[in-house]
Amino acid sequence: MSRLAYSRGLPTLGKFRYLEAPPSGRPRGTLILLHAFPLNARMWEPQLVLAAHGWRVLAPQLRGFDAGADDPPGSSVDDFAGDVVDLLDTLHLKEAVIGGLSMGGYVAFALLRLAPAYVSGLILADTRSQADTSEGIEGRKRMLQRLAETGAAGVVDDMLPRLLGATTRARQPEMVEHVRRLALGSSPEAMSGALRALMTRPDSTPLLHTIRCPSLILVGEEDVITPPDLSEQMHSVIAGSELVRIPEAGHLSSLEQPDVFNDAVGRFLLHRL
Repeated sequence: MSRLAYSRGLPTLGKFRYLEAPPSGRPRGTLILLHAFPLNARMWEPQLVLAAHGWRVLAPQLRGFDAGADDPPGSSVDDFAGDVVDLLDTLHLKEAVIGGLSMGGYVAFALLRLAPAYVSGLILADTRSQADTSEGIEGRKRMLQRLAETGAAGVVDDMLPRLLGATTRARQPEMVEHVRRLALGSSPEAMSGALRALMTRPDSTPLLHTIRCPSLILVGEEDVITPPDLSEQMHSVIAGSELVRIPEAGHLSSLEQPDVFNDAVGRFLLHRL
């Protein structure tokens, strides 16, 4: 299976841009992977190998996150969720396993709230159900100010130490640069719209006890943005959910420890779906 080069544009279908890996062998379903802020769909390139398990893997680019794209940035997680539903409808897909990391998890919660029939399984990685606290909202506002003053580069430089775990920063300097490139591929307008969506998202905690589809929760042991105890809390409320803690990984566990991440997701897809 070939991967798309980082510098090339994403495939398009009408207004939609996404990475795709077709299933190998007998098709078993579709896996949708929703990216984190301030990255883009290419963060999921290491997960395209999951197609070997018989799953069609799609990683949509959330609106505005293609540099140079003419689509307006999203202003709410509902905007992003609506685009995912539109993509599923355009591809004539009635349901999919929905996976999201960080901001992608917030979009997955919005899908559960707005269109639960599309969600046949759920993967929540390095995310949380709670809305931003007042302190968190103030932090987003400071980030918006930083974005206005320095552009995307200033925001990315501020975030990098928290996005990646201490082990990754010490042992994988190439990953630090890779994440910086991914993040700088997003336009300032997309970042601004996403920050406003993040700070105004609703509390999804009341949804947790209503989730009945197979659910997997993953979290990096060194995640300081959404610490493991928040994943433990979700695991305790979502009936029948599985929890996997990933050693030597921070907030971007799918990039920092892709083999461990993929093994956990592969087992989940094989045994629970």
